Amino acid sequence: MVLNYIWIAFFIAAFAIALCRLLFMGDVEVFPAIINSTFETSKTAFEISLGLTGVLSLWMGLMKIGEQGGLVNALARVLSPIFNRLFPDIPKGHPVTGTMFMNISANMLGLDNAATPMGLKAMQELQQLNTKKDTATNPMIMFLVLNTSGLTLIPMSVLLYRTQLGAAQPTDVFIPILLATTVSTIVGLLVTSIYQRINLFNRTMLLFLFGVALFLAAGTWGVASLSRVQVELFSTTLANVLLFTIIVLFIVSGMLRKVNVYEAFIEGAKEGFTTAVRIIPYLVAILVAVGVFRASGGMDVLIGAVAWCVEACGGNSDFVGALPTALMKPLSGSGARGMMIDAMTTYGADSFAGRLACLFQGATDTTFYIIAVYFGSVGIRKTRHAVTCGLIADAAGILAAIVIGYLFFG
Repeated sequence: MVLNYIWIAFFIAAFAIALCRLLFMGDVEVFPAIINSTFETSKTAFEISLGLTGVLSLWMGLMKIGEQGGLVNALARVLSPIFNRLFPDIPKGHPVTGTMFMNISANMLGLDNAATPMGLKAMQELQQLNTKKDTATNPMIMFLVLNTSGLTLIPMSVLLYRTQLGAAQPTDVFIPILLATTVSTIVGLLVTSIYQRINLFNRTMLLFLFGVALFLAAGTWGVASLSRVQVELFSTTLANVLLFTIIVLFIVSGMLRKVNVYEAFIEGAKEGFTTAVRIIPYLVAILVAVGVFRASGGMDVLIGAVAWCVEACGGNSDFVGALPTALMKPLSGSGARGMMIDAMTTYGADSFAGRLACLFQGATDTTFYIIAVYFGSVGIRKTRHAVTCGLIADAAGILAAIVIGYLFFG
């Protein structure tokens, strides 16, 4: 229901802003631009789905081998103590636990191509446990919020863009991004737990969170001691080694269980193709709404209003130059990436706005895109508190990025 209201609001706001620009500014190009954006974003939505077809077929085929080979079940049993508390509605030892963990791990390592198919597979398995097929369950929402909060240990793409745009020390945003995305994830976890009345204050969860914090601290210290070239080489090598290791483990587990791995792969790949086709309408709906709002000038109006309010209150508005990235990130990953590059190009890669845009890009994930793709893949229409929790996590990440940005670079 929330997503429905937001979707309507995009169109109404875009129409009102465009009409004002036409009547009071004589901008006769605004409505043609809006109409053109509907065609362009519809095409983009289809191209994204088409691009996902191969990747989804590959990874869902591999996941089918992992399921039949017992690897996913084994991982689920190991993680049961943690996931039983975060996802109390999932039966103990259910295979979806292993799938969710692999998705979250892939996101943390920046392996987007692997994370999305694993996430869609997890959502399909969660839908099998759902008694109301059009309504999101508590485990679905918790899983989705963990994805939208965007916890990433290796923000490789951000570091590479900073290198390309001539940053003196591209890796200087690494620790700030890690801190900001951690805040976003923790807030998302807490808010969703409050909605779902999940008690996180128990020995298992506290030990787990302490372990995660220790791991993050150790990883941060290790990366901080490396040079830029070493960080890039280490990050790229680690990601690719882990990715190929997962593929080999799936195949080996199938062989040990005497599974016909080729037939299992084909069976899973067919599911991946079907899933890619199923999400097209949902992607078209959300991307067209975003494109219309952006083409109407609504994003510029919003940013200008924020800058005016901050300056009227006597605040420092240096962060406003990076704000388009923050506002675009929940709506469109590629749009936010373009805004980040624009901020670094306009203000300089080593400027406060340029660095802060990188923090915004790494602090959260594309909430509406993830909701459209993940829920759309299983036909969920009633999202309950998913949008609210996801946006609260996004807001926490954005505020944390601003504060951390001033602490490190202000």
